[in-house]
Amino acid sequence: MLVEIAKHAAFNPGAAPRPLPQVRAPKTFRHTIDIYLKDSNAYANTYFSRYFEWQGVCRERWFHQCISADMLQSLGVFVTKRAHQEYVQETFPFQAVDCQLNTFNVKQCSFYLLFQFMVGAQVVSTGYQQVVFARADKRIQRLPEHVIAKLRDYELPTEARN
Repeated sequence: MLVEIAKHAAFNPGAAPRPLPQVRAPKTFRHTIDIYLKDSNAYANTYFSRYFEWQGVCRERWFHQCISADMLQSLGVFVTKRAHQEYVQETFPFQAVDCQLNTFNVKQCSFYLLFQFMVGAQVVSTGYQQVVFARADKRIQRLPEHVIAKLRDYELPTEARN
């Protein structure tokens, strides 16, 4: 997956670390979403809120298929600490939107997810989430080592911060 962060300015440098532009991860998860009339307004533009919804859909599908089918329910919960979505180009009903998901800044208790939504070869939206792993009582805890290893398979390198 090529990340076009510099071109699209999808990240606020003060808000989150940034993946390096134009770098590939060992793996990228892909999920296709079809846009329907219910997803659009009277002008046939896709509602911006759908992209946040699609972040969740892609995140759940990726986690279930690639990380842990039981979603680690017996060990803890995932809490979204931060989320952002940047809109680049309009989309319309009956287009297929391909979501590409990668991780970055994987740490012991948290990680970021990067979402790139594309129609054909055109980036239409980018976003990210910071996800924290916690116990059922919402106290932050370490991710299991085998999960961290799987998260790193999808990780993009981040730029050095001063």
